[in-house]
Amino acid sequence: MKKLLKGLAVSALALAVAAPAFSAGKLVDIDLWYGAAVSEAGPIPNDWTGYKIIQDKLGINLKLTALPSSEGDQDTKINAAAAANTLPDLFMASDAVWQRLAGQKLLAEVSPMFKKMPNRTKIMYDKDARSNASLDGKKIWGLSQPGSIVRNEGVLIRKDWLDKLGLKVPVTLDDYFNVMKAFTEKDPDGNGKADTYGYGAFVEASDTNEGLGKRLDPIMGAFGCAGTWDLTSKKTVGLNINKPEFYDALVFVKKMVDEKVIDPNWLAYKKDDFRAAWKQGRFGIMREQNAAYASESNYAPFDNNFPEGEWIVCQPPVGPKGKSSAGTYAQSYRTYCVSAKAAKAGKMDKIAELLEWMSSEEGYYLCGYGIKGVNFNLDAKGVPTAEGLADPDKYYNKSEMVPYTQLRNMVYYNSDVELAGRYPTYTTAKSGKQMSALVALRQMQATNWTACLGQNKMPKLDADLQRFYRQGVTEFVNGVRKLDKASWNAWLKEFNDKMGGKAFEAAGKKVALDNKFVK
Repeated sequence: MKKLLKGLAVSALALAVAAPAFSAGKLVDIDLWYGAAVSEAGPIPNDWTGYKIIQDKLGINLKLTALPSSEGDQDTKINAAAAANTLPDLFMASDAVWQRLAGQKLLAEVSPMFKKMPNRTKIMYDKDARSNASLDGKKIWGLSQPGSIVRNEGVLIRKDWLDKLGLKVPVTLDDYFNVMKAFTEKDPDGNGKADTYGYGAFVEASDTNEGLGKRLDPIMGAFGCAGTWDLTSKKTVGLNINKPEFYDALVFVKKMVDEKVIDPNWLAYKKDDFRAAWKQGRFGIMREQNAAYASESNYAPFDNNFPEGEWIVCQPPVGPKGKSSAGTYAQSYRTYCVSAKAAKAGKMDKIAELLEWMSSEEGYYLCGYGIKGVNFNLDAKGVPTAEGLADPDKYYNKSEMVPYTQLRNMVYYNSDVELAGRYPTYTTAKSGKQMSALVALRQMQATNWTACLGQNKMPKLDADLQRFYRQGVTEFVNGVRKLDKASWNAWLKEFNDKMGGKAFEAAGKKVALDNKFVK
């Protein structure tokens, strides 16, 4: 690592301030304010093994301070330190705080660090993560690492039905419609009854998926209209409902309704009804969540009812202009910043070295799980387990051991190792198939999606406008309102001018531009 770092270019900031060189054998103090994984468990104990390893291997005297558990209190603490010019070397910060501190020139621009921690950069800091901590799409003012699991839903199709009817996996919208029609009309389950449908859904609308909701996003996405907002660029930012393609998408959904290839109960279904329906063989195409589909308890009823049945994850349909999307996603991030003061003191290389060590095998397991052989062992797949421990009470997730892994949010990145315990592989009871919600997750994440960074922070519709929006689009596709260009344009004008849609869109654009959600 030292040879690698020695050969890399130093940052422009380090050159500008003539950062001091640290003599061999002298420890470098690094003050880190971290977000605790379990705030109520208390701080990292003084006898944590990591302190000595970091001293001996990296030459770093690490000083750790847990930030308050609430974001508001975190912001107050960091803002107070900034005002007093006592910011720590490395610290977690909310979006509002790091943006303000960057504007005040109190943060270091961290782009030079990525080459100096290649392993961590590969697993933590992808294009979206870097964009998250940039104000202009160029300079990066923080190290944003992934939080929640995203893209954990996908388009699923009954492969056994495709095989029964001699059909190929659909690609285009027309392909999809033809498969839906065959699933509806050609008795794919072979029971001699007209009781199957091509597509299944329910209205799962939300602030980020207004109108028909995310279960129909694969159709809307084929027209470039998935989700409430278009946050793909400054040129296109705005409400999807105001795009001409939104009307085209509704025409296609109405065709599905008119041709009766969508389960006619879709407007009445709630989530539990929808999930009961696919397990009872009502339809052959749907958008579903990985665990709701493939975890053992959720898949068991389908396996019991249809032991020869098989769902597969597919790419969402490709629309007339080549667009394809299962829906929108907005990754949540934890952003760690390097203070300008630390950069001026020449600490950026050491901070990069510390973070790279955290993402090494040694650092990852120590920060995330504790000491091998004491707090965990690894099974054949490299997954931490309590099997074989001399004292099971020292397993890493026991309450007394939790303080020793308070830095795990700095190393976890939703890897297979982390998720294997949540999504174990199992053999189905009736059909004997090997199933894994983790495999399903990775397949879903590999399909086409639309990044919509910041969508969770956009303005919310007021109750009247939201009701008008949801009721209107539903009435157009179910035939209550006539769907033609004249009727649609008249309704859209009412939405924008009378109900306040135009002002709402303008407010959203300002939020998106001011907060750099679009570049």
